[in-house]
Amino acid sequence: MNKQTKTTTKPKPYMNPYLAGFLLGLVLLATIYITGRGLGASGAFKSVVIASVESVAPEHAENTKFYQDFDNQFPEGPWKNFLVFEVIGVLVGAFFSGVISNRTGLILEKGPKVTNMVRILGAVTGGALFGFGSQLARGCTSGAALSGMAVLSMGGIITMLAIFGAAYMLAYFFRSFWLK
Repeated sequence: MNKQTKTTTKPKPYMNPYLAGFLLGLVLLATIYITGRGLGASGAFKSVVIASVESVAPEHAENTKFYQDFDNQFPEGPWKNFLVFEVIGVLVGAFFSGVISNRTGLILEKGPKVTNMVRILGAVTGGALFGFGSQLARGCTSGAALSGMAVLSMGGIITMLAIFGAAYMLAYFFRSFWLK
């Protein structure tokens, strides 16, 4: 009987976080210089929702001030929004980065005391709340906080403080999900 050995390659180590932060700063600086605006992600999802509403209920979109304002701001349409291309680039880049560093695959990371359903429901709920909050704040962590702080916006500084402050305050209550 011939046994075949299965070899697994270890994933490459993560990038140094200080170098990654420095490179992110350079990307942000280049984005502001080239496009005249910073990074962001939530605007891309808003564009997808707007394009969906415009295709499913065009009369509603034509008669609603929100959609009219968006069309005035982006006359070429929601799919031509810079942020849509940015998010597509992030997804493609993340995939290739995962392939290059041997970190691709479907995995559900969770603490030892958490069921898969609780983890998925928590992630969906947290994502929905964060998405809703990003629209109230007129930007997400990358748009309002990162890009806002890069131009020394008081709103960006307050947003970053609120995000990290809330995370530290709530971490105590959710730590049992992740610790043994």
